[in-house]
Amino acid sequence: MQIILITDGIWPYVLGGMQKHSYYLCKYLAQNKVKVDLVHFNNSNYDINKLEFFSDEEKKYINSIIINFPKGLPFPGHYIYNSYKYSKLIYETLKDNFKNYDFIYTKGFTGWYLINQKKAGKINCNKIGVKFHGYEMFQKPPNFKIKLQYVFLLCRPVKKISQNADVVFSYGGKITDIIKSLGINKSKIIELPSGVESSIIVNNINPTEEKIKFLFLGRYERRKGIEELNQAILNLNQINFEFHFIGPIPEEKKLIQKNVIYHSEIRDKQLLNSIIKTTDVLVCPSWSEGMPNVILEAMANGLAILATNVGATNVLVNDKTGWLIEECVVNDIEKTLVKIINTSRTEIDIKKQNALNSIKHNFVWEKLIVELIVKLKR
Repeated sequence: MQIILITDGIWPYVLGGMQKHSYYLCKYLAQNKVKVDLVHFNNSNYDINKLEFFSDEEKKYINSIIINFPKGLPFPGHYIYNSYKYSKLIYETLKDNFKNYDFIYTKGFTGWYLINQKKAGKINCNKIGVKFHGYEMFQKPPNFKIKLQYVFLLCRPVKKISQNADVVFSYGGKITDIIKSLGINKSKIIELPSGVESSIIVNNINPTEEKIKFLFLGRYERRKGIEELNQAILNLNQINFEFHFIGPIPEEKKLIQKNVIYHSEIRDKQLLNSIIKTTDVLVCPSWSEGMPNVILEAMANGLAILATNVGATNVLVNDKTGWLIEECVVNDIEKTLVKIINTSRTEIDIKKQNALNSIKHNFVWEKLIVELIVKLKR
């Protein structure tokens, strides 16, 4: 089988949840001896020509095609404009090759021009699939400004691309509901969750101590709910907890409290996982999400999860593995933090163990990729 994986970058050459998903797709397809033409670009100091984050055996099945993402002066809608230009550049570069692939897997807007050309009957090729991470533009925005961006810039092209593609990928949960609401028949939807590498899954949980330790992991972004989380922490009078933040949080967004600890951004995997393991509950109070890598990785390290019921988080989080709240509301976050602090440590440990077991059985890339290959061949 030969596919082309058209991406808006792969981790760690480009950082982001979508980019990490693309990296693992490529890696495990290659491990299963699927030939992959990988379209990507570089936003890092690494040498992209070396593909040093793949093994020598994996690289035998990967053909790297580097097409630089267009750059220009920022203006309202510049990302959408440049994304369209990027999709057209990809099409013009590879239009004579598309007929050679058994499947064409496109991420985000990268297949925009190609999908339009196929819809217009100007190119003949096998199935084109599109993966929009979480269809966040159809989820509830945190403020009016972002709502305007969704309505006037993102919703229309995302809907059209999804409708015109042959296959639409979903993580499941509320994301599938969104895709169906766009008028896409369920027969076109392939549901497959994301996952982790089996090598990062811990053998055992760390028992919860008397002082419970919460964790927020990620960059500062309005839709991640940090402002609401900060206010909830400020409202708490409890002294029997610590809150750890890992990620590039701006100084003006940091709380000055003895029980709130900031670790800044950590890119070293071993160091990152060593800190995650010392905590008990990941807090992910987002306004919108796909299937967050931070939740998958936290569960793989034996943490329970507090998250909002957005995107595909309900595929991962339930009353067995943590606490699910409906929206990113200060009062709901605060009440749930208090509830967790007052929960018996034995009950928290049961949730942590359930979370770890769930990852082991359902969200491992080595198993998920086999399922994907079967679905792509249909």
